[in-house]
Amino acid sequence: MKLSDDLNACAGIVERGDPLRFRTAMLAPVPLRASLFALYAFNVEVSRAPWVTQEAMIAEMRLQWWRDVLEEIATGGPVRRHEVATPLAAVLSAEQAVTLDALVAARRWDIYRDPFEDAADLARYIDQTAGHLMWVAASLSGFSAEGPVRRAGYASGIGSWLRAIPALEAAGRVPLLDGTQDGVIALASDGLAALAEARAHRGEIARSCTPALLPATAAEPALRAAITHPQAVVEGALPETGFAFRLRAASGLW
Repeated sequence: MKLSDDLNACAGIVERGDPLRFRTAMLAPVPLRASLFALYAFNVEVSRAPWVTQEAMIAEMRLQWWRDVLEEIATGGPVRRHEVATPLAAVLSAEQAVTLDALVAARRWDIYRDPFEDAADLARYIDQTAGHLMWVAASLSGFSAEGPVRRAGYASGIGSWLRAIPALEAAGRVPLLDGTQDGVIALASDGLAALAEARAHRGEIARSCTPALLPATAAEPALRAAITHPQAVVEGALPETGFAFRLRAASGLW
């Protein structure tokens, strides 16, 4: 299967903007790889939309553009021509498009400086961003139970969130409900527990979904380090994916 110019563009966007998911997508069979590149390129574009301008209205418009694309996909109408939107429309179902619309809506938090209301509000944000993304990636990849996939997505999201804390704080955001060491440990422990729950139900997920779930495994070193050395979070010193991740990826495990 030869990738189209659009899909090559998507692959380039993912390679530059999300190197981890580029690596995991490359482990998938070529037809599935193309679908993951389209999905992950969409996620890169959406996740950076709130940050390319300091004008809230312009950021809102950028996110709304993607919501309009997803509505076009969900309703089965003509989808505007775009190097990411076009291949995305070719792989998403209407239901998946609706799920991703909630992901885009959740990204509105990134535009403003309001803190999360409570723990449930932060958990909802993580689920609607990392959880929705992993669930759609897994559902493109093969049969899987939604619950375990979402728990893996939550673990992945918490790991990424902890890595992003210094940049978010520098940008004037309030990413933590409890910025004490105990608060950081509790959040990382929630992420690690979610990963353990997901792995306990690994049998409910097809092996073909492994590339979609590997970002959860990649988060494990950061989660463990945040528990044992919470100061590393604010110092931006959490470890990278590590040897265990590479070994699992090579073995087709998550």
